[in-house]
Formats: sequence, C-alpha cells, structure tokens
Amino acid sequence: MMYVWLLVGFFLLIKGADYFVEASSSIAKMLRVPSIIIGLTIVAFGTSAPELAVSTAASLAGNNDIAVGNVIGSNLFNLLVVLGACGVIRPFAVQLRWDFMASVGVAVVVFVMIAFDKFVSRPEAFILLALFAGFMTLTVRDALNNRVTEEEEYKSLPLSRCIIYIIGGLAAIVWGGDLVVDSASDIALSFGMSQTLVGLTVVALGTSLPELVTSVVASRKGENGLALGNVIGSNIFNILMVLALSAAVKPITVDPFSVFDTLFLIIASVITWFLCRSKQRISRVEGAVMLAMYTGYLVYICVR
Repeated sequence: MMYVWLLVGFFLLIKGADYFVEASSSIAKMLRVPSIIIGLTIVAFGTSAPELAVSTAASLAGNNDIAVGNVIGSNLFNLLVVLGACGVIRPFAVQLRWDFMASVGVAVVVFVMIAFDKFVSRPEAFILLALFAGFMTLTVRDALNNRVTEEEEYKSLPLSRCIIYIIGGLAAIVWGGDLVVDSASDIALSFGMSQTLVGLTVVALGTSLPELVTSVVASRKGENGLALGNVIGSNIFNILMVLALSAAVKPITVDPFSVFDTLFLIIASVITWFLCRSKQRISRVEGAVMLAMYTGYLVYICVR
C-alpha cells in the first residue's frame, strides 16, 4: 500500500505544480516579464514547491536526512539531468548571467555551514532567508529594467481561473508532499535503506520531475531563457528557501555524506558553467557529458 501512496503523492505533486506554473505564467504574461525572469521566479518557485512541501514535512516529522538529501539531490538532478536532457534533445544557446554564479555561491555558503559541525541552525537558516530576500530584490530590479514591449507567446488563462489553479495547485502540492515523505520513509525502513539515500534518489527525482518536464518543453519550443532560468532559479530557491525553512522549523543535523554531496554539487555547477561558457550553448555532446556525470553520481551513492 505504501507504494500506491508514493505514486499518488508524486501524481499530486506533479499535477499541482503543473497547474500552479500554468496559472503563474499567465499572470506573468500580463505583467510583460521577460522569459528568463519568469523562469527564475514564477516557474522556478512553482516547480520547486514539491521540494518545499517534502522537505518541510520531513523536517516536521524529524526526518532531517530526507530534507537535506532532497534539496541537494534535486539540485544535482536539475543541473545535470534537466539541462543535460534539454541539450541532448535539442542543443540550445545559453545566456550566462549573474544568477548562475549566484547559484554556485549559495551552494558554497551551505557547504561552509555544514562542513565543520554537520548542522544547520536557526540563525544560519535566517542568514539563508536574508540571502533569498537579496536575490529576489535583484531579480525584481532586473524585471523592472527589462520589461518586454511585445507580448511573448505563453498560454493565457483568465484571471479567475489563474486564482483557482494557484490555490488548488498549492493544496495538491502540500498534500502530495506529506504522502511522499510518509511512504518514502516506510520504504526506506522496509529495504534497510538510509533516509539520506531515499532523499537523494526516490524523493529528489520525483520532486524534480516538474522542473524536467517544464524545461524540456520550454527548450523544444525555443524558450531557452525559461528553461535555463527554471533550473537556476529552482536551485537557488531550494537552498535559500526550502532548506532554510526546514532548518527554521527544526534545526537540521546533517549526515556526513551530505557534506560530500554538497561539494559534488559545487564541482558539477562549476563544470556546467565552463561547458556553457565555452560556446555560449549546450550541445548534444555536452548534454551527454552532464547526464554521464549524474549517472556516475547515482552509482556512487547507491554503492556507498
């Protein structure tokens, strides 16, 4: 039965995020916001809502390893699998901005926080939330300075339906998050798996499906800014909001392996930055390299 609830939870997470993103994107279109800003904010936050629901619920339930593993695992999946898959399916040009390095920087901040004491305290959580407020301030300033004069092609919804979709989508995300945490914990116990491994694999991959679907669809439609912005924005949101709120609810004791996972995230981010910077695009070969990196990482965490 726990497998059924896991599937139901993932379904609610994905469909809830889908409706949330669709409605939020329509509202953003009304405000004439550029696609990369939409990707960094509205779409990124919507697709990261499953991670927020899962990690916060896990923290409240005392399953801190799932909370941390979900964030780091989701960020690695977003970076290597989502961008890699987009490149393999259809090579696309990338616009490297300050926010990409910001995503690397916040990973470094978390690594410094957990490297020595293996702990994320409430004061450290508030530091991360303050950084998130700073990131949002800069992003909003970007949006105001770069408003488009022509409407971009997004599916538009009536305002009343947008409100219904947003409320219903968030409700489905929260409920789905509870189901995923509970069933994933039961599965971990039945197989003798650690909560860290479950958070890094089953939960992280499941909650990252909205990012994967959204970015792949955006890339196929030529919306490269939205695809890249979704990944970068989601990774920043996961650390500065999801991890921070989880630690604010209940300080997190970090598994020693999570320190290495965070270091690998930093290294993978830097490698991805160099791949993007080389030709200002992600080719099929570079996308395949990113997918191979993630495959190697999966093998490592399963073996350990």
